[in-house]
Amino acid sequence: MRLIRRSHRAVAATAAIGLAAVGMASVPSAADEPAAQPTGEPSATVLSEPTASPTPEPTSTPSATPSATPSATPSATPSATPAATPADETADTVPIDVLGINDFHGRIEADGQAAGAAVLAGAVNQMRADNPNTLFAAAGDLIGASTFVSFVDQDHPTLEALTAAGLDVSAVGNHEFDQGYCDLVDRVIPFIEEMSAEYGREPWQYLAANVKVKDGQTHGCENSEPAELAESWTTEVGGATVGFVGAVTEHLPELVSPDGIAQVDVLDVVEETNRVADQLTQEEGADIVVLLVHEGAATTDQSSATDPDTDFGAIVNGVNENVDAIVSGHTHLAYDHEIAVPEWDDRDFGRPVVSAGQYGYNLNKIRFSYDPAADEITGVDSEIVPLTVEDDEGNWQPNPEFQPDPTVAGIVEDAVKKAEELGAEPLGEITADFNRAQQSDGSENRGGESTLGNFVADVQLSAAQVTDPETQIAFMNPGGLRTDMTYAGTGADDPDGTVTYREAAEVQPFANTLVTMTLTGEQVVDVLEEQWQPEGASRPFLKLGVNAELDYTYDPQGAEGEHITSVTLGGESLDPDAEYRVVANSFLASGGDNFSTLAEGTDVADTGQIDLQAMVDYLAENSPVTPDYAQRAVGVQWVSDPDAVYTPGDEVALDLSSLLFSTTEPMDETLTVALGDAELGEFEIDDTIVDTTDQVGSAEVRVTVPDDLSGAGLQQAGATDTELTVSLPETGTEVTLPITVDAGDEPGTETGGDSGDETGGDATGGTDDGTDELPDTGSSGITWWIVGGIVVLVLGGGLYALSRRRTSTPSSDSGDSNS
Repeated sequence: MRLIRRSHRAVAATAAIGLAAVGMASVPSAADEPAAQPTGEPSATVLSEPTASPTPEPTSTPSATPSATPSATPSATPSATPAATPADETADTVPIDVLGINDFHGRIEADGQAAGAAVLAGAVNQMRADNPNTLFAAAGDLIGASTFVSFVDQDHPTLEALTAAGLDVSAVGNHEFDQGYCDLVDRVIPFIEEMSAEYGREPWQYLAANVKVKDGQTHGCENSEPAELAESWTTEVGGATVGFVGAVTEHLPELVSPDGIAQVDVLDVVEETNRVADQLTQEEGADIVVLLVHEGAATTDQSSATDPDTDFGAIVNGVNENVDAIVSGHTHLAYDHEIAVPEWDDRDFGRPVVSAGQYGYNLNKIRFSYDPAADEITGVDSEIVPLTVEDDEGNWQPNPEFQPDPTVAGIVEDAVKKAEELGAEPLGEITADFNRAQQSDGSENRGGESTLGNFVADVQLSAAQVTDPETQIAFMNPGGLRTDMTYAGTGADDPDGTVTYREAAEVQPFANTLVTMTLTGEQVVDVLEEQWQPEGASRPFLKLGVNAELDYTYDPQGAEGEHITSVTLGGESLDPDAEYRVVANSFLASGGDNFSTLAEGTDVADTGQIDLQAMVDYLAENSPVTPDYAQRAVGVQWVSDPDAVYTPGDEVALDLSSLLFSTTEPMDETLTVALGDAELGEFEIDDTIVDTTDQVGSAEVRVTVPDDLSGAGLQQAGATDTELTVSLPETGTEVTLPITVDAGDEPGTETGGDSGDETGGDATGGTDDGTDELPDTGSSGITWWIVGGIVVLVLGGGLYALSRRRTSTPSSDSGDSNS
C-alpha cells in the first residue's frame, strides 16, 4: 500500500524523527486510473501509522444546534493494545488527527475503487485505535447522487452507516439540498439523531455557516428546531479545543431547485468563514480551527487551488490566519497541498488544503502536533490514505490494512436486501421496448443509434431544464446503458409495460450526476465528430444518444473531422458562433470515451440530479412513454453533384444510410422521394446490420428531374431553390435535402451543370453535368455560411437540413415532451 504523505511539520520536529519533508502528491479521481505521482514531484514515502497514548474521550459543542449528549466510542471499534508515544511526535506534543472524506454520494457497497462503507468505517476504527485523539469529518455531498441501494431508501442506509462509523461533523454539500432545505431539516437531521441514539453516540453535525434563513423570515419547515443550520462545532480532544466551520459553494442556487431553498440566502464563503473562525478562537477558545467547505479546486495542481480568479482560489487566499486547515470537496479530485499563510510569521509550515476525491476511494488524514503547555500548534502533516489498492491484474481490492467494520457491513447487507424489495416498486409505464443497438450476432452495438440512447437524452434534457432552463442539447454515451428497458413483464407483480426501480437502475447503474455547460455551435459539431473514435480506441465508433430537437446528417465516408454535414436544433440550422447550453452525465462531461470537447465547456454546473433520479421523475410525470422511432441522424452521401443546378431529365443520385434501428423496432421496407409536391419514386431499404457502425437501413436513391415541374410546385423558367424530401412513413423519419432546379427556356433540353453562374459558381458556369462525376467527399467540414441559412450546397459533401415528421404517438412521447 502507498501512503501518499505531505509533511508540514516544523523543521525541529522533522529532524527529531529523521524524516525529510515530502513534496506535494495528488491522486487522480478517475475510477479507472491508479494513484499516480505528478510529473517532476518526489516519490511518495511509505510510512506506517504511529500509535499514541490514550487520552480522554472528546466532548463537543455545536453552534446554533440543540445540546448534545457526550460522544461514545463508535460501535465495533476494535480494541487497541497499549499505545506508545508516536514516533513522529516529541514528548511535549500531542498528536491530533482529523480524517476527512467528501463526495461520498451513498457509495455504501464496495464497487471497484469505491471501498464501501464497511472498509471506510474499518479504516476509521484502526486510525482511532492508533490515536484516540482522532476526529472524523466530511466536506459534504455524503448523500444525493447515490447508487441504487442507498438512493431507493432515501439515503437512510448511508446516514446510518456513517453514524455507526463514528462521523463527527460535516459541511453540507449541494446534494444535501437535493430535496430542499426542509427535507434536510425535517428528515435528514432527525434521522441522524435517531440513529445516533441507537448507536449510543453524539449526533454528528451538518454545518452551513454561509446558508442563512432570509432576514425577517423563518425557514417554515415542520421541525422548528433548529432555527438555523449549525455554522460551527467544537470538541475537546487531546487537551485541545478543536473547532470546525462548515460552508457550501456559493453556486448552490444554481445546483438545486430554487423553490427548495427559497427561504434561505447563500452568503459569501470567505466572509462567513472568517467571522465564525474569529468567534471560535476569540470567544470559544478554539486551539485548532478546520474549515470544511463544499467547494474545490478544478485540477490537482497546487496552482489551481490558489488561483485567485477561481471560486476555490478566492477561498484559499481569503480565509484568515485563524483557519488552520481546509478540507474541501465538490470537484471530486484528490489532492494534498501545503499553502503558505503570510500571517503565520511564527510558523515554519503552511496550511493543509486537502480533498479525498470521491466515493470513499480515499481518506484525508491531517495530523496536528499540539503543545498543550504552550497552547499552540507546533507542526502539521497530511496524507491521502487509499482505501482500495490495485492488484497485479489492475483490479481494485480493499486495502488489506483495514478490516471491514462488522456493524457497518451488517447495515449495508440489510440495505441491499431492502433495495431488492423496494426495487420491485413500479415507476411508470412504457408502450414498447426501449432498446440498445445490436450487432449481427445479437450482441450490443455501441456504434448504432438506439431508441434507448435517444430516450435517455430526452429524459436528461428534461431533468437539466429544472435547474438550468436554458439547456437545449443533451448527449448520452452508449456505454452508460447497461441493459434494455423491455416491455415484457416478469410476472404478476411486474406486468407488461411496467418499469420498476430495479429495472431503471439496471439500465443506468453508475449514478452519474448530470452536468450542464456552454458550448459553441462549432464545439457541438466537434462533439458529434468525436463519435468517430481515435485510432487505437476499443471501438471505432460510439453513437451518442441525442435529444429529439437535435438532428444531423453525416457523410459515412468523410475524412477525419469532416463527417458532419448539417446540424439543426428545433428545425433551425446550428450557428457555429452561437452558444448553447448542453447537458451530459458527469462521465461524458469530463471527456470520457474520448469526447474531449465536452471537457472544454464553460459555465459548468452540477444540476443536482443523478441519471437514475432523472429517469424516476420522468416516468412518474410522463407515463406511458412511447419510443420515438424516427432517426435523429441519417447518413447522406451524394453520388451526383450536390452543387449542380439540375434541369429536367437530369438524374439526382445519392446513397442513404442509418435509416433504421437494429432490433425490434418498426421498420420501413421502402422510402419515397419527392421534389416539392411531386413524388419521384419509391426505393427499397436494405435492413442488413453493419457491425460497429450506424449504417443499418441503407438505400440507393436515383431520381430524374421531371420534364413538367409544375407538378412540383415550381416555376417553369429560372433557377429555383427547392428540396428533395425523403420520407419513411412507418417510422416517421423525414430528411429534406436542398437542391436547385432550373426548367430553362425549353424544358428537358439542358444539362444539370449548365447554370454555374446562377448558383454562385465560377463565371463560366463550370460545374459538371451532375450525372457522372462523384463528389469530393473529403470536404473541409461544414461550410458555416450555409449552416447559417443559405440553402445552396457547396461541393464536398454538401450541407443538408434534416427535418422530422412524427408518427402518431401519445403526448407523452419522449420526442415531444422536451420540445
